[in-house]
Amino acid sequence: MQLFDLSGRRALITGSSMGIGFALARGLTQAGASVVLNARDSARLDAAAETLRGEGASVEALVFDVTDAAAVRDAVDEFEAKHGAIDILVNNAGMQHRTPLEDFPVDAFDRLMRTNVNSAFYVGQSVARHMIGRGAGRIINIASVQSALARPGIAPYTASKGAITNLTKGMATDWARHGLNCNAIAPGYFDTPLNAALVADPEFCAWLEKRTPAGRWGRVEELVGACVFLASEASSFVNGHTLYVDGGITASL
Repeated sequence: MQLFDLSGRRALITGSSMGIGFALARGLTQAGASVVLNARDSARLDAAAETLRGEGASVEALVFDVTDAAAVRDAVDEFEAKHGAIDILVNNAGMQHRTPLEDFPVDAFDRLMRTNVNSAFYVGQSVARHMIGRGAGRIINIASVQSALARPGIAPYTASKGAITNLTKGMATDWARHGLNCNAIAPGYFDTPLNAALVADPEFCAWLEKRTPAGRWGRVEELVGACVFLASEASSFVNGHTLYVDGGITASL
């Protein structure tokens, strides 16, 4: 359908050498977009880019540290000057650190916040400044089921994803009048490298299957439809919204 066609658009996806970011990059190319992959590990990033090119996708790789505000700004400005517009931004870079809150290291808290929250602000602001000048753009932040719910041992992560949900509202409030659509996707529990320890834990898997109405882990490919929707004209009047893709876990006690 034409509403979902992303032909002629370019998407930057942070943290896209593997996991959810890579799956979303692949999905956006299948909807017609060209993609710019981002990560700090150039070797892993190049391998991801070659995989997508082998599938016929138009792919560029852009190495920068999303937690370094100056590096982000320089990388985005230089890319726009040399290659043209970034029409879609997916702020996906993130990390997890599991420790009881009373023992949570201060340096780990700071690193988690820089990676999960600061990065979305740095990259979002740098890209939005160009989008505002063009009067159009799509920003999609990756939130989490932990934007609404908490579990033991991940309180700072929960705080960071709550911040992403409210940052998304703030982006929409400030930038919708400039033609930008700013929304978030909140995944439930997905089988990703970030969740490898949980996927390998039979007790946790049993709990999750009982707790989730769908009765299973999500597959990263099941996030693609939501991303394409929010990146396309199909969502032209959707702004400041967080779309939960969670198998029903937030709907059920």
